[in-house]
Amino acid sequence: MPLPSLKQQFAELIALPSVSCTQASLDLPNRPLIERLASWLSDLGFACEIQDLAPGKANLLASYGSGPGGLVLAGHSDTVPFDAALWRSDPLTLREADDRWYGLGSCDMKGFFPLIIEAVKPLLERPFRQPLLILATCDEESSMSGARALAAAGRPLGRAAVIGEPTGLKPIRLHKGVMMERIDIHGQSGHSSDPSLGRSALEAMHAAIGELLSLRGQWQKEFNNPLFNVPQPTLNLGCIHGGDNPNRICGQCALEFDLRPLPGMDPEQLRAAIRGKLQPLAEQRGVRIDYGPLFPGVPPFEQAADSELVRLAERLTGQAAEAVAFGTEAPYLQQLGCETIVLGPGDIACAHQPDEYLDLSRIEPCVELLRGLIGHYCLDAQPIP
Repeated sequence: MPLPSLKQQFAELIALPSVSCTQASLDLPNRPLIERLASWLSDLGFACEIQDLAPGKANLLASYGSGPGGLVLAGHSDTVPFDAALWRSDPLTLREADDRWYGLGSCDMKGFFPLIIEAVKPLLERPFRQPLLILATCDEESSMSGARALAAAGRPLGRAAVIGEPTGLKPIRLHKGVMMERIDIHGQSGHSSDPSLGRSALEAMHAAIGELLSLRGQWQKEFNNPLFNVPQPTLNLGCIHGGDNPNRICGQCALEFDLRPLPGMDPEQLRAAIRGKLQPLAEQRGVRIDYGPLFPGVPPFEQAADSELVRLAERLTGQAAEAVAFGTEAPYLQQLGCETIVLGPGDIACAHQPDEYLDLSRIEPCVELLRGLIGHYCLDAQPIP
């Protein structure tokens, strides 16, 4: 059976819902989409391995050619949740208008996979000196469990990896980490007329917030990277909940915050510094403080400016590699020995938004770029001077 056209492939992938979300009521399987991709790639001669991680959740690793090294073209198969009422058309139906393809995942980032297939088809009759691997992961938008599982398995993938997240076809070699953390303080409730009857969790949280802001100031003095639009690490106090009535001493209080470390900052050392401030505060206030991550977090990422992949991507795109604030799966692929960059055709400004789209003008440049990368790593398989 002949492969569907590029537009048909876009439409079929968008029509297969694959939302990943921390709220179980919104979370959906991605396996039907993985199976569709595997079918297309198998028809092209790829060896396809589906890695089941949880019920309905899977990664796909498809390879063409064999041997050490080679190129990994990677992306996540899931999308964020959506509110159909805010879209001008059905989010799961591809719509062409204004020289754009609209649909959930067109930009971030199901649309990257049909572009890979379009790029590789005319190259398959040539001998591959090193393999091409196409990786589709699950749950990047929630837990990054797909990429984490690959990193934990420790199986080498390739010499270089390109993740097709939306970067406007600009190579990205750095991004900040993502840490989302929670502090729970358990005090003792009591009548507000006599403070000795309780131990206020809210007042203890006030002190804890002071310690967090002090650490933020210390880190922002110590760490700075001018390649980022916001050159310092950030710490945002996101939400707080505690107490139930003005005339009751607050017995419980919870704070959730977001910390974005720069490359070179170790998340576990940051957590140790926070614990070092909270423990004496708990003893002083006579409360219990529980602290930990809401999810394991994404490490900061940096690929060396003089690495082969960065220099090649800069040459092929004509643009210097940059830094972005959002997190990706790049550090996990880097842990597997791949030189890694983030480089894709979409625009981050329309990701996670109603009426997400991919500009049609980006399609041909992206396909040519991918052919250049495949040619260098899989057909020529020679380092650039």
